[in-house]
Amino acid sequence: MPDLLARHRAVMPNWMALYYDEPIEIVEGKGNRVVDANGTSYLDFFAGILTNMIGYDVPEVRDAVERQLATGVVHTSTLYLLRGQVELAEKIARLSGIPDAKVFFTNSGTEANEAALLLATYARGSDQVLAMRQSYHGRSFGALGVTSNRSWKNNALSPLNVHFLHGADRHLAQFRGLSDADYIAACVDDLRHLLATAVAKDVAALIAEPIQGVGGFAMPPDGLFAAYKEVLDEEGILFVSDEVQTGWGRTGSSFWGIGNHGVTPDMITFAKGLGNGFAVGGVVARGDLMDAPHAMGLSTFGGNPIATAAANATLDYVLGHDLQANAARTGEIVISGLREAAARLPVAGDVRGRGLMFAVELVDPRTRRPAPAAAARLMEETRKRGLLAGKGGLYGNVLRMAPPLTLTEDEAREGLGILVDALETVDDEAR
Repeated sequence: MPDLLARHRAVMPNWMALYYDEPIEIVEGKGNRVVDANGTSYLDFFAGILTNMIGYDVPEVRDAVERQLATGVVHTSTLYLLRGQVELAEKIARLSGIPDAKVFFTNSGTEANEAALLLATYARGSDQVLAMRQSYHGRSFGALGVTSNRSWKNNALSPLNVHFLHGADRHLAQFRGLSDADYIAACVDDLRHLLATAVAKDVAALIAEPIQGVGGFAMPPDGLFAAYKEVLDEEGILFVSDEVQTGWGRTGSSFWGIGNHGVTPDMITFAKGLGNGFAVGGVVARGDLMDAPHAMGLSTFGGNPIATAAANATLDYVLGHDLQANAARTGEIVISGLREAAARLPVAGDVRGRGLMFAVELVDPRTRRPAPAAAARLMEETRKRGLLAGKGGLYGNVLRMAPPLTLTEDEAREGLGILVDALETVDDEAR
């Protein structure tokens, strides 16, 4: 491992972060567990950043990919008909709830968001875009323009004219203590004021994550986006829901994260879990928006035969095994248990989440300020006990977790036990 780490650092960029004081190489996976090069087994609560959505070595996915490989056709391009791509698009269009929906496939969530931003700015003839504070939408030029987290922005240059809204920042003094209804009203007032003062007419779109991924799984109260959309509709502004992390039933309470707000967006972007590790992303949008651009376009590898074989099998598995219901059931075990423990552990400043998407925010027990060092310690303590988790949040002080949707109730309790034990250790150190 030390040799591989040295080789990594010699040829990979310094900004490509590695987790843990002693980074691990994952060499095997089965079900919801992985094994590192030293033979240590871990219960995986981060799933390759929410990507191994139904776990590892799933026969249905493996068989689908092997059947496609056996044909000898790994790639042809979108210049030819692709049966698997059409079948997958039909399923996603139906599941989206968007009228007359059409689908364009990409390789990643970053590319999906770029495509959605292109469609929106083309349709509206405007480079003005609204996004949310604390958001993250990808690493490319346009996606970084609508990202509102300084840790992920290398410069302020952007092809877009972007303004950022409130909605997931109730920790700020001006919002602290407000009820859900009062907070939503304050955010809508701010939106109206922004539209009256900071922009010209014809804003293209609002792009938003229903639950912020890199933002530490911060989320607005249910109904905020419905209230926002009333204002957007008055001006013809489009709404793009970035479901790269929240889609496919992960929240438990709805198939798309935006469903908790009772609103249908004009576009939905997706990626990550759909391919269960194979690279696939895309955007599903109203047909008139998708058909509008006049120039030719394609994605060389987007929606290729191998990726769509894996994605069709994954989506069929999610639907056939009602994994949305499983996410609600097992997620409640972990979230309720973490909240019970947090009540007696001052280092746990907040527990939040929905379904199999949950997080613990770490704070200094004395000042209640963000404690990124405590979050790093919690990462090490969970790893030591055989659990893999992720880290995020605006201040880098949030442990965020999103296990495979196939998590069992026993595994949920096992993971909860590890988390509580690790939190107790970190809390003792922080006092």
